[in-house]
Amino acid sequence: MKFGSSGLRGLASELVGKPSGLYTQAFAWRLISKGVPLNSPVFVGRDLRHSSPAIVGNCMAALAASGFQPIDCGAAPTPALALYAQRHGAPALMVTGSHIPADRNGIKFYSPQGEIDKADEAAITQYVTERSNIYRLPPQPETIWPTRHDEALAGYLERTSGILKADSLSAMRVGVYQHSSVAAELLEQALLSFGAKVIPLGKSETFVPVDTEAVDAATLARLRGWAKEFKLDAIVSTDADADRPLIVDENGDLFRGDLIGLATALFLAADTVVTPVTSNSGISDAMGFEVVRTKVGSPFVIEAMEASRRDGKIIVGFEANGGVLLGSDCLVNGKALAALPTRDSLLPILAVLGTAASTKRAVSRLRDMWKLPFCASERLENFPLESSRNLMRQLASPDLLQQFLAPFGTVADVDETDGVRARMHTGEIIHLRPSGNAPELRCYSEAATYSRAAAIVALTLEKARTIASTGTEVVR
Repeated sequence: MKFGSSGLRGLASELVGKPSGLYTQAFAWRLISKGVPLNSPVFVGRDLRHSSPAIVGNCMAALAASGFQPIDCGAAPTPALALYAQRHGAPALMVTGSHIPADRNGIKFYSPQGEIDKADEAAITQYVTERSNIYRLPPQPETIWPTRHDEALAGYLERTSGILKADSLSAMRVGVYQHSSVAAELLEQALLSFGAKVIPLGKSETFVPVDTEAVDAATLARLRGWAKEFKLDAIVSTDADADRPLIVDENGDLFRGDLIGLATALFLAADTVVTPVTSNSGISDAMGFEVVRTKVGSPFVIEAMEASRRDGKIIVGFEANGGVLLGSDCLVNGKALAALPTRDSLLPILAVLGTAASTKRAVSRLRDMWKLPFCASERLENFPLESSRNLMRQLASPDLLQQFLAPFGTVADVDETDGVRARMHTGEIIHLRPSGNAPELRCYSEAATYSRAAAIVALTLEKARTIASTGTEVVR
């Protein structure tokens, strides 16, 4: 178990039982140390993984044993839970592995001020380390916990009601890829409320992990088939806990997460945009807003949004996975939209579709408005962490990095904010970084065409796989 780019993550089998109870007790201790009164409510939600209900039970028992009042919000989107807790000035806990495979799971912790930060994570980790040998999981009480499921969902849906004008999507046919997203029905309701013709697609009773940064070829083929079969203007979806949006255009081609974030920032007339180094390098101050770059992970984006806060200024954060964080209150269509500094999927989906509708452009044509480099990204799954660390150690050497990237030309400069991001003399970018959430190695690239960017990613990951599988090193 370890904290990654967004919350605690690990194998579900290693989280069920004592570990989830201990981490929750540590979270409760941290809340008390920061002045949260005993007997305060803590709102608890989950995704639809098979392991999530058992972990929720462990967490709520631990909260009760620590002197807090667990409130069961059931299966709910992470942003819905965060919004409900924010409105009540209360902590929250979300059991979800987000986009990672079904055999894994995790916990996201929220203080009354929002997502916990890296200092909180370090304190919780130390607490767990010191008490792991003496902790005993409290028994499950026979009491039935208070519930607020319907209220949390209603509040989240209500927040979207003024984002677009009534019937603004009435000319659009939109597919909703349901799979096992906890927000499938909410997403349909939101689209219908703005007049869209909604076609539900691909509901699954088996958990389906959807990584919006690395959509697999089989899923893309299904999406393209649906787009053609149902003559759709777009297909939308989310990851498991609905803090990352997925959008494909009328051709079934992926509308990348950083473009979703950019479209949302422009839709909201942002003054400052905060986004990790993995987002498209073409997103710059020339677009009319200040751009602040960070490491990958919502805690880093939130920290930079807080540092950028100015009276009256609109601050929007987003990641390359498409999740958008609203760092300040703003007006949309004359209605106040409250800040929600955690990743959200519903706002960005509506922003992209609303922009397409208002400009009378197909979703695929929105890209042409910004003239950005083409990007591609993919990952090596089940890539041991030690292999990632070994590769990163080698690529820290300028000579070895040049040798590794020799097929793409000469390295011009390197950004080590998060992993190794090399800009070549051709202007192409190759970025390698270990995932913070799972044993994966991720690669991002930028080039003049999508096919070139995809080819760079494929070749780079194949070289990394070869080095790891053979135990060789990058040759000087």
